Amino acid sequence: MSAQRADSDILLTPSEVASMFRVDPKTVTRWAKAGKLSAVRTLGGHRRYHEAEVRSLLEGVPKQRPTD
Repeated sequence: MSAQRADSDILLTPSEVASMFRVDPKTVTRWAKAGKLSAVRTLGGHRRYHEAEVRSLLEGVPKQRPTD
C-alpha cells in the first residue's frame, strides 16, 4: 500500500475535526448534514471524516490573528 493511500484512509472523529477547526462537535455534524463535509458511517452509526478532506478544508480557513 502506498503512503498516499494510507493517509487517505485515516478517519477522524467529530471531536478531532472540531478541535482542528476550534468549533463544537455538533457544528461538524451540521456541516456533514449540509454536505459541506463528507462523512463515513461506522457499523455503529457514528460519523467519521477523511483526514485528507478535513486538512484540505482547513487550508482554506483564514488563520486567526494574535490578540494583543
